[in-house]
Amino acid sequence: MSQKAEKPVLSGQRIKTRKRDEKEKYDPTGFRDTVLQGLNKAGSDLEAVSKFLDTAGSKLDYRRYGEALFDILIAGGLLVPGGSIAQDGDKPYKTNACVFEAPEDMESMHSYEQVFMKLMRRYKYLEKMFEDEMKKVLIFIKGFTELERIKLARMTALWISNGSVPPTVLLVLLNEHLVKDNLALDFLMEVFVTWKQEKGITPLTTALKKGGIESRLMEFVPMNKRTEEYFRAVFEEKGLADIVKLHKAQASQEAKRDLQSQLEEQLSEGRPIKDIVADIKETAAKSGIQEHEMITLVWSTVMSQVEWNKKEELVAEQALKHLKQYTLLFEAFTTTARSELALMLRIQEYCYGNMNFMKVFQKIILLFYKTDVLSEEVILKWYKEGHSMKGKMMFLDQMKKFVEWLQNAEEESESGEEED
Repeated sequence: MSQKAEKPVLSGQRIKTRKRDEKEKYDPTGFRDTVLQGLNKAGSDLEAVSKFLDTAGSKLDYRRYGEALFDILIAGGLLVPGGSIAQDGDKPYKTNACVFEAPEDMESMHSYEQVFMKLMRRYKYLEKMFEDEMKKVLIFIKGFTELERIKLARMTALWISNGSVPPTVLLVLLNEHLVKDNLALDFLMEVFVTWKQEKGITPLTTALKKGGIESRLMEFVPMNKRTEEYFRAVFEEKGLADIVKLHKAQASQEAKRDLQSQLEEQLSEGRPIKDIVADIKETAAKSGIQEHEMITLVWSTVMSQVEWNKKEELVAEQALKHLKQYTLLFEAFTTTARSELALMLRIQEYCYGNMNFMKVFQKIILLFYKTDVLSEEVILKWYKEGHSMKGKMMFLDQMKKFVEWLQNAEEESESGEEED
């Protein structure tokens, strides 16, 4: 079998590298020098700054030096670990055309906001780089002056509210040394105050929910001050009572989830109802969960204990047999008319949302009436005005004869009392 003879290679032969294959040396300081020269030439004229950044992007490699570019526009020079500016000799090499050197009034902040927005609108790939940059810069806030932190917080509020960066960047502040020194909380408060003044409270609370921050607000408070009283005092002092309400609502939801898990566990263990009631009431009281909120949790938990029959004609018997076991549990959390009505509405919604239960509603209500979970007053109130619109006509029709019976019994009772 013949083989191709290898071509001779001259000793010392040079392989020519194509120009497109040559990798340019990474030179952030050279990039910095070029950008600083252009910015210093533009001076305090932000229109000129934007014009320079726009035209320079076609010559300078923003894709490669995006982090360095944002360092310069925020802090004035290249940031080194700790938050200080890289030096050139004995002095930091920087420009005054940056956020840290801008006046802290909101008019000036808005002017700088436009510089960033125009730049990222022109070079879309910078948007992701800017998010990464903010995560880095926020870690460095301890190395900035108090005034620089205020300016950065105000700009951060503007950047998050206009969509330049997601609210999740704020979670970077949950760094032990920033929380411990109160820097994380101070920064967060400045962001919130600015946001509320500029955009209103509703967009702020929406963003906190979207970014998963609402459930972690207490983590920004130093450990030695982490109490509900301190949290409320600090936020209310800054005019952020709405954030306190959001925090309380979130804490309440978490408490309800924990309580529901506790109830599920105790029911599955088959503990005596009397013991379950005592434990659950104690937990609810500590968490500030009201009885009318508690009864809906009890209903949801009890109904989740069973895999329901898929045949409509069999599910009614199954449901009543199951619920009879827990009438004492329901009775313990329906000591007020408000709680009773909350339970009726929850049963109505459940039956409406589960097709096989549509015809079981009246049977469940009758069971709870006979076992003193629901009173005739509340049943009549539900029928006349307290019902939900979900399946209204069907459920009212189911209850019509029973309600008429209650009304007749009530009239007979009243006439009997008059004769006496």
